[in-house]
Amino acid sequence: MGMPLDERLGGDVKRVEHELMGVKQAVLRPVGLTVAQYAALLVLAEQPGISAAELARRCRVTPQTMTTILRNLESAGLIERAPHELHRNVLETRLTEAGRDTFEQADKRASAVERRLSEEFTAKERDTLRALLARCSAVLTDPSITT
Repeated sequence: MGMPLDERLGGDVKRVEHELMGVKQAVLRPVGLTVAQYAALLVLAEQPGISAAELARRCRVTPQTMTTILRNLESAGLIERAPHELHRNVLETRLTEAGRDTFEQADKRASAVERRLSEEFTAKERDTLRALLARCSAVLTDPSITT
């Protein structure tokens, strides 16, 4: 038989991630955004003109999911998409003025959640937590884990 349930780290990681996303969803709801929409606006605020494919990679969603997210953000008037100057088959995505305003409101709310979480730890503990999570990631992205 496998490991006892209370020794499985995956459940702990999933629980905390689920709790974080739930709190972010709650604080973003009054602004009218989902966590996924906020994540897309966050990347677009940093990298205007990014392609939908790269945006999907950065937000860790499928291209199909990003297409839906972008369609909804465009319908809400928060982004605009236009053909790239040189590559006509590539659409560049940028925030509109309304999108920038909505993003700034949302970012204040989401950043407050992140700040509250961060303040729970000392700087040394945050560094340790990040190092431990990086080790988890290294194990889970090592191709030998699936062989």
